[in-house]
Formats: sequence, C-alpha cells, structure tokens
Amino acid sequence: MAHRKEYQAKAEAQFHLTIKKANEAKQAVSQYEAAARATDEKTARLRALRLAKEAVEAKAAAESKPAEKKPAAKKKAVAKKAAAPEGLEADK
Repeated sequence: MAHRKEYQAKAEAQFHLTIKKANEAKQAVSQYEAAARATDEKTARLRALRLAKEAVEAKAAAESKPAEKKPAAKKKAVAKKAAAPEGLEADK
C-alpha cells in the first residue's frame, strides 16, 4: 500500500506541475499578444499623426505656391564666335 500512495503522490505532483506549466504558457502568450496589440495601436496612432501632418504641410505648400509666371521673353541669339582652338586662330 505504501507504494500505491507514493505513486499517486508522484502522479499528482506531475499533474500539478503540468497544469502550472500550461498556465504559465497561456500567460506568456497573452502577454506577448498584449504587447503586439499595444505596438500595433501605437503604430496606427503615429501613422495617423504623420499623415495628418503631411496633409497640413501639403495644403500649406499649395496655398503659398506663387501663381504660375508667364514664360520670359526669349532673348535674341547672340552671334556665336567661330569656335577655334586657342592659339590656332586664323589670320585674316
């Protein structure tokens, strides 16, 4: 009978240890998921702030952009000198 009680005590200890490890694993997974959820929420919040800032900057840039100017009048072409290498100018 002594052996039976010892085996039963070992089996119960093993069972409680298994249950404890399973609970710790569940807790670790829930902590991991909570951290991932917090990261996702923070990322979404920061993305929204960045997009709002970019929209404000784009609107400000569009409003402050000067009106399109007319193209400048073309200047008359200046007569180009004959291209001759230096020192080899032709005598006239």
